[in-house]
Amino acid sequence: MKGVIIVVVVLAMVQLMVEPGWAISCGQVDAALAPCVPYLTGGGSPAPKCCDGVKDIKGMASSTADKRATCNCVKASANRYPSLKDDAAEALPTKCGVQMDIPISRTTNCDA
Repeated sequence: MKGVIIVVVVLAMVQLMVEPGWAISCGQVDAALAPCVPYLTGGGSPAPKCCDGVKDIKGMASSTADKRATCNCVKASANRYPSLKDDAAEALPTKCGVQMDIPISRTTNCDA
């Protein structure tokens, strides 16, 4: 499983370098948050690579449209993990020292 996650992360990074002006994809968001799954489902402290991903997401979402797209991707990703701890998800940006305009939640209204 780790090998698959690493491949996804590398592909997402390559895509970002090749297509910097394109809209954010859920694949990019998923790859950025993949290192956070152990924290989001088990608690404790997020790994440094997880926090790097949170910072990457913040950097990707500069326009309102990007933020909305990212929010919808984060929401969809969160809903794929039934064991995701909502309190851990909500605390993730703070634990990583990142001020986020995009909540990490299964229930947020991304159009608001």
